Amino acid sequence: MKRRDITRLFGGAAMWPLATRAQPKAMPVIGFLSGSAAGLYAPFVSAFRQGLGEQGFVEGKNLAIEYRWAEGDYDRLPALAADLVGRKVDVIAAIGLTVVPAAKAATTTIPIVFSAAGDPVELGFVASMARPGGNLTGTSILNVELVAKRVELISDLVPQAKAIALLVNPGYPRSDVMIREAEKAARARGLELVVLKASNDGEIDAAFASLAKRLDGRNHAIALVVGTDAFLNTRREQLVALTARHAVAAIHSYREYATAGGLMSFGASFTATLRQVGIYAGRILKGAKPADLPVFQPTNYELIINLKTAKALGLTVLPSLSARADEMIE
Repeated sequence: MKRRDITRLFGGAAMWPLATRAQPKAMPVIGFLSGSAAGLYAPFVSAFRQGLGEQGFVEGKNLAIEYRWAEGDYDRLPALAADLVGRKVDVIAAIGLTVVPAAKAATTTIPIVFSAAGDPVELGFVASMARPGGNLTGTSILNVELVAKRVELISDLVPQAKAIALLVNPGYPRSDVMIREAEKAARARGLELVVLKASNDGEIDAAFASLAKRLDGRNHAIALVVGTDAFLNTRREQLVALTARHAVAAIHSYREYATAGGLMSFGASFTATLRQVGIYAGRILKGAKPADLPVFQPTNYELIINLKTAKALGLTVLPSLSARADEMIE
């Protein structure tokens, strides 16, 4: 072998490790898995990115995010979760109660940061709130449990209502809990509870048609509590439009309903919740273990009243109720 060939051979071999070390480290990748739809989630995704930014991670700069949306079709979640695992993402953000089991079943090694309604210990997601153990942690919001409070609030705003309707998606795992909580609250006030079930757009229209038959002109003989789950939340605009069309006094889970024209909302700030998910995801990317990050529970719950919608429905917001509101939308 000629000397220059030997030099080329061993020189190249010697340089190879240096070239390898000089390669920039690949960006970490987060898988964002939601049971909802992308369009309606824009403010929540922004809050998630804000949380990541507080930990020094900026999408497109030093972080990539793979988004997967089930658009209210829970049957798609296992495949979407498996796809993210197959892409070997560094963290999965599992947004929604129905999403967490799919993500949990898909991996026992990739860290999962969830946002879910209910007790994550009781649901089997974590070992304890303070020390989750395993590969999951996140935020827990008492959304379903607040159905009883929503019954009370809409009853206060519409005292002439003789019945309360509850719209739920029967495919949601905790719809039975919502019904049970609403029944107790309605019974305590001497009100009839009418349960309306819808798991597709046609059933939503049918539910409102049946509700309209119960309405007694301006007397509003029945008010509505809209249940919370990804399927119904992806129909926010449809639900707000239907309540306006049928002149239904309704209360919702999130402020985004009230700002979109809904009458009233009561619940935790979902944007604050998603910001916390982003913070936890960023901390995990920096080396924290989900097992050591306590499950976060929001302590602030917002009551939002849309005065313009109340006026359109012929409703008067009494001072006793307005004093409890966190925001009155003019």
